[in-house]
Amino acid sequence: MIYSTLNIKHPVILGSASPRRQFLLKELGLDFTVVTKDIDESYPKEVAVNSVATFLASKKCAAYNTEVLSGNLVITADTVVILDDKIIGKPNDFDEAVSILQDLSGKKHRVTTGVCIRWDNYSHIIESDTDVYFRDITEQEIKFYINNYSPFDKAGAYGIQDWIGLVAIKRIDGSYHNVMGLPVGELYAFLKSTFNS
Repeated sequence: MIYSTLNIKHPVILGSASPRRQFLLKELGLDFTVVTKDIDESYPKEVAVNSVATFLASKKCAAYNTEVLSGNLVITADTVVILDDKIIGKPNDFDEAVSILQDLSGKKHRVTTGVCIRWDNYSHIIESDTDVYFRDITEQEIKFYINNYSPFDKAGAYGIQDWIGLVAIKRIDGSYHNVMGLPVGELYAFLKSTFNS
């Protein structure tokens, strides 16, 4: 079966409940099924900060052994926000979201996404890094954003595709879609070179 311009004969499984990742894969033209698993997203302390996203993406993918053995192609991903060599996770509540965005205000941070692709006896890892530069944002703007967009499911307490991305981001170096949670350009290039050659 042909999916868009990609000649992938394996049924594709996306191991993510993220609506943004699902949207991006649909925009790419891939036909896929979402299958989620309850994964422990902890990681050893000795894993380098810059390697956490790929570690977790691989850990997630390892939970899909049965699906891979059944002939599917599985895609999993994890995105982390790094500020001053520390990982900034998802906010637990309103006050934590405010605190995170205040920390990001006026500074550069890095967004790293790891993607793991597994099929047959093969696997491949993609790592994408994007540097994001925030303008100074006021407490009023931060609270307006949180009240209207509830970014509690997002690493770093924001979505670049939201209002805050329009007003608070000065520039980015790297993939915009990586900040959304999936470097689709790099993923497409890999799938094309692997399955269309």
